[in-house]
Amino acid sequence: MDTESLVTVAIGDVAVIVIVSRLLGALARRCGQPVVIGQIVAGIALGPTLLGRLPGDPTSKLFPPEVLPFLTVLSQIAIVIFMFVVGYEMDWRQLRQGGRAAATVALCAFLVPAGLGAGAVGVFHGAFDAVQPGHADGRAFWLFMAVAVSVTALPVLAAIVRERGLAGTPEGTVATTAAGLMDVVAWLVLAAALAGTGHATGRSWQLTLLLIALFVAALFLAVRPVLGWWLRRSRALHAHQLTIALGLALGSAWVTAELGLHPVFGGLLAGLTMPRRDGVPDADVLRPMEQTSDLLLPLFFVTTGLSFNIGSLDGNGGLLLLLILAVGVIGKLGPAYAAARISGMDSYRSATVATLVNTRGLTELIVLNVALNAGIIGPPLFTVLVLMALITTFMTGPLLSLTGRRHKRETRNTPKKNAVHALTDGRP
Repeated sequence: MDTESLVTVAIGDVAVIVIVSRLLGALARRCGQPVVIGQIVAGIALGPTLLGRLPGDPTSKLFPPEVLPFLTVLSQIAIVIFMFVVGYEMDWRQLRQGGRAAATVALCAFLVPAGLGAGAVGVFHGAFDAVQPGHADGRAFWLFMAVAVSVTALPVLAAIVRERGLAGTPEGTVATTAAGLMDVVAWLVLAAALAGTGHATGRSWQLTLLLIALFVAALFLAVRPVLGWWLRRSRALHAHQLTIALGLALGSAWVTAELGLHPVFGGLLAGLTMPRRDGVPDADVLRPMEQTSDLLLPLFFVTTGLSFNIGSLDGNGGLLLLLILAVGVIGKLGPAYAAARISGMDSYRSATVATLVNTRGLTELIVLNVALNAGIIGPPLFTVLVLMALITTFMTGPLLSLTGRRHKRETRNTPKKNAVHALTDGRP
């Protein structure tokens, strides 16, 4: 296929992906699910799991191997921009406002499932080895599994909080703040897992960590202050903030990739580095970056869906999925609920916080793609973990509705009981 034909097919693919993702995202919203669920399903539906099973394998015709590198580059740019937005929106004042309750929830809801995930690798090593022969070992894999079962998707959680009217409530604030804290820790642990894996550079992990630390120090101690000073002094430069933000995001992603980390870390670091206006994200930067990310993210879901093949799972894969679901869900819900109760929240608010922090969604998919590209996991385990991410994200909406209905029923019954007691003077 010549270059002109490749470009033609790639443009057509982008059109199909954007339209199908938009339609399924709207359908998901009508069903009470986050839009991202519909977009993820669209990516899977266009892959070998559904479309590829139709006569003639339409997936291979729609996405020929020669076109995949083009789509992969676009999807990685989308993820870098998305991570920039995540970092740029991270409100350190809100992290402080969450206080003791958020810190307690974050600590319990991260450490317990992380410990269970790493422990499961040791106790049920045969189950992992049966699905991923020869790869279920080593420091990187253990650290990765700890992150994979403990991560919380802050962007999806924030969207659910807004859609459910929980923004500004104690449970919404604690869950969002705890998710932000867990996100920071999860990316740090994942960076430690990837450091020195040697896929790009062949450096030792000690040297890689040192170089990463120097790069982070340069961003926060030099780039951020200089950019802030420059933007405050030059009105002409202020008009080009978007160009600066995009250049910073892609440049930082290039550096982290050169250091042997995934480009997503560079995007996140750039977002944290970009100066804000009066302590809040500048809308002239945030809005176009969000819109660009939203427009291109479906490409990431499709490249993910092309690596996802549910037909490749056998009985061992099913058993491992049940194990990972048990570790991930019980390890998240129980400790998060207990931590919220210990912090003084009532049972309804504690259950809401626990349900919200069990959301994985997009962040989990990014973590899985990073591990897949780094060779830490193979396609079978990738498929198992994508299913876990989908199930835990999908269950968030129904669980919140169930918790809310139960709370309303209890609230309605409570005044009646009080009234009866008042009329009968407490006697039966």
